Amino acid sequence: MLSSKNLSILQNMLPFWDDLTPNQKEILTAGSSELHYDKDTNVHSAESECIGMLLVTSGSLRVYMLSEEGREITLYRIHAGDSCVLSAACVLKSITFDVFIDTVEASDVIQISSASIATVMKQNVHAECHAYKMATERFSDVMWAMQQILFMSFDKRLAIFLLDEATSSGSTEIRMTHEQIARLMGSAREVVTRMLKYFSSEGYVELSRGIVRIKDKDSLKKLI
Repeated sequence: MLSSKNLSILQNMLPFWDDLTPNQKEILTAGSSELHYDKDTNVHSAESECIGMLLVTSGSLRVYMLSEEGREITLYRIHAGDSCVLSAACVLKSITFDVFIDTVEASDVIQISSASIATVMKQNVHAECHAYKMATERFSDVMWAMQQILFMSFDKRLAIFLLDEATSSGSTEIRMTHEQIARLMGSAREVVTRMLKYFSSEGYVELSRGIVRIKDKDSLKKLI
């Protein structure tokens, strides 16, 4: 059962809530649960059962694809206040590829079961339209990720990553290891380390154990 706080969050994060009938609201509420995941925990994988829709209340998650060779390609991140519908691929029949979801940091989520969201989508056109709108918006993020990987030099990709992380956290300190950055960017640790050392030599960043501190945002922006 949801706490009163998370019930309020559920209502605020679903734009179609006011268009639901009392019975449909009850279906979603009854089918929702509060979950906590530690850092670097797998939330969803290709072998997992369909877990439904995820609403992140704190922390952040990473949605990625995994190649047969074991290479990870990060598609996008989900932060507090964001939702993920690709974890409900069994509900959205047009989604035919598998995604993996891990926590980037300790996270709390509201999980709406696939059965609940499927029932409400079948009954309510507003809920169905919103789910597909969310999926379409996420595909835009996926295409941006693919564009970076396929057509953008690594120095530009790393500059974008560092600036995005700084904006997201509200700090010029990115507290991640080179291995974590590489995983999030779908690259090799050695490549990340080499480019960060170059950035450091140019005065763009300052490196210390587990921390990348941005020193010259303007120069990073010029790379982009």
